[in-house]
Amino acid sequence: MLAQFTPTWMIEATYNINPKELKQLGIKVVLTDLDNTLIAWNNPYGTEELRDWMTSLERENIQLVVVSNNSHRRVKKAVAALQLPFISRALKPFSGGIRRAMRQYQVSENEVVMVGDQLLTDIAAANFSKIRSILVRPIIESDAWNTRINRFFERFVMHAMLRKHPELKFRKDLINERNK
Repeated sequence: MLAQFTPTWMIEATYNINPKELKQLGIKVVLTDLDNTLIAWNNPYGTEELRDWMTSLERENIQLVVVSNNSHRRVKKAVAALQLPFISRALKPFSGGIRRAMRQYQVSENEVVMVGDQLLTDIAAANFSKIRSILVRPIIESDAWNTRINRFFERFVMHAMLRKHPELKFRKDLINERNK
């Protein structure tokens, strides 16, 4: 049961994910959750660090796509300033939103990675889609009310997963400190 929630990698922060390393791993498209992964849930404008990371992805010809469970209206408003493509109402942990993005960008399972801050939605959706995943720490510690429920259950899953896989730790990069 824990396998469906186990990420490929655990990285301290989204912006620590090195696009050159992604390129070495054959990644052409990065799918990312929106709230507390790409931007703080209460700050739709992002940060300078986010813009720098987006520029470095662009330099490596890696497409960044937001895959969110939020409504079309909410995601469109949140990513407008960033001018990012998105899939809304992705229904994570189901694989439909990820599969839709893969078809749209014509990539195979080994050319895409899902980045998210939640085991029960983002990482489970990646595993159901048979793609690699990166669990990141949330950008801020507070969450929207609907995410707090997930976080409660996620603590138990995380504890059990780390007991079973003690080699999984939050790291600074993908390749040099690769999880086994």
